[in-house]
Amino acid sequence: MKIFDFLRCKYVALTPEEWVRQHFVHFLAEHKGYPKGLLANEVELRVGEKKLRCDTILYNNALQPQMIIEYKAPQVEITQQVFNQITVYNHLLHVDYLVISNGLQHYCCKMDYEQQSYTFLQDIPDYNAL
Repeated sequence: MKIFDFLRCKYVALTPEEWVRQHFVHFLAEHKGYPKGLLANEVELRVGEKKLRCDTILYNNALQPQMIIEYKAPQVEITQQVFNQITVYNHLLHVDYLVISNGLQHYCCKMDYEQQSYTFLQDIPDYNAL
């Protein structure tokens, strides 16, 4: 079974994680005002010979990464290991926001690099609040 990814403009395999991704990016675009043109799915990163893949990245108007979003299937518990995974991506991208969702639970952190800390937000911010 396949689902149309409106960001990649192609059909992709409908896995449980992909189901979460597609619902979440539609939520961001349709309810939170995130511009489709600034969102990208399955973004490849390289660290030397190693390839990493971010589930979704939101870019700012200067096309610099602003938010990393990591998805897990609904049955996958969001643990410290999941946060560690998104932190590895952020060492490369240095974004303002980190988001993790399994479709049932969502976590959003705002990074504070001056204080070397982060704050969990109550909700995913609207695009105009970023």
